[in-house]
Amino acid sequence: MSSHREAPEISKDPVADSSDLYAFVSPDDPDTVTLIANYVPLQLPASGPNFFEFGDDVVYAIHIDTDGDARAEITYEFRFRTELRNDKTFLYNTGPIESLDSENWNRRQFYSVTKVDKHGKSTVLASKLPCPPCNVGKVSIADYESLAADAVKKLKTGEKVFAGQRADAFFVDLGAIFDLGTLRPFQDKHLVGQQLFNYAGKAVNATDKTNVHSIALQIPVHQVRRDGKKKVRGRDAGAVIGVWTSASRQQVQVRDGNSSGDVAVGPQVQVSRLGNPLFNEVIVPMAQKDKWNSLPPSEDKRFAEFVATPELGALLPVLYPGLFDNLAALNKKKEPRADLLAILLTGVPDGLIDGFQNNTGDLQADMLRLNTAIPPAKAENKFGVLGGDVAGFPNGRRIADDVVSISLRAIAGATIPLVNADFKPDAAAALVEQGLSIKNSSAKPLKKFPYLGTPFDGFSTPS
Repeated sequence: MSSHREAPEISKDPVADSSDLYAFVSPDDPDTVTLIANYVPLQLPASGPNFFEFGDDVVYAIHIDTDGDARAEITYEFRFRTELRNDKTFLYNTGPIESLDSENWNRRQFYSVTKVDKHGKSTVLASKLPCPPCNVGKVSIADYESLAADAVKKLKTGEKVFAGQRADAFFVDLGAIFDLGTLRPFQDKHLVGQQLFNYAGKAVNATDKTNVHSIALQIPVHQVRRDGKKKVRGRDAGAVIGVWTSASRQQVQVRDGNSSGDVAVGPQVQVSRLGNPLFNEVIVPMAQKDKWNSLPPSEDKRFAEFVATPELGALLPVLYPGLFDNLAALNKKKEPRADLLAILLTGVPDGLIDGFQNNTGDLQADMLRLNTAIPPAKAENKFGVLGGDVAGFPNGRRIADDVVSISLRAIAGATIPLVNADFKPDAAAALVEQGLSIKNSSAKPLKKFPYLGTPFDGFSTPS
């Protein structure tokens, strides 16, 4: 999945797991950019009495690099605090929740927003902002979106913020991909094809009808640009920002058997991060996934070799004999994949794709790169830049972008002609999207901030 359970240690700590990151020019307010960081993945809607929530002992952060050095010039930190209203009941709510301060809502969360500049100076922008409750069901919350809308707050400094439960919009045929790299469009051509032919069937969205906890931030675009300009050209270096998210915990936790609380001491230690979708998932080897999660993007040259010679790119010709012959021939030359290095680690330089660049320089770093001067598409193509829509992934990432199919097509060779005009992608590379993409995700996005759709409720969503 994009970054759900992507590394051994963070899979045991879902409260701190950065599962998805989105960055796009806001379609209904193109003078702003929207950044959305998801955590606590794979939530079953019916999870009472202990419904999902952010961690009070986790520092969640969204980082923005404005000058290409893979170090944050701007960081927004979010800290949460849980309050229990009634210590005599086991219930999450003791009656209908009709407002964010309803006396019937027993377990509430609040958060603060702190902005940190490149020198480390911190400014608290807001404190005790309310999260909405989890979507328990219609009896408990008759009009969930009205309640969630009340949790959208405009800060005095110009940003909009929201933190709370949302429907997980990421879609992936996870069962097929991790079943020895099954690609359903040509499942019968798999190395063990006849065993697959009888059961593979149609694509299945493994994250369907699950929820996440989202931190959404909408920022006036000039506030994130290098020189603070309101107008820039798409070819200007100052138009491009790099974004990643992280989660940190204090270094030591001591369990006190004589009291109800634990004691945390020491500095904050990063335990999770995310830039491009699927980077740690399918690029970084298992033995180094936890290390990758602990490092800043400025250290990603350590992992460049795995981008230059991706394991999956070598596996495809083996798993599907005869379908990826051109890719196999290229693999034998053992030439670094300059196309993937650009897409994932430096951004695409000007001149390779008409009307598009999101290059941040030569420093190799995994960041979601967004050209803030490219306006939202009037009609989105879910295959993004590969589909001729330069407002989509890998130019940032929109909610509906089919990042799995885009990434697999790139690894299969569809983007090699950008740097090698003599290379002809195998026909199978263009078919990878068929059967892998989920045509109609049940998580319907909103047309306005915070964009991610209403979380599935516990009463009406089957487990």
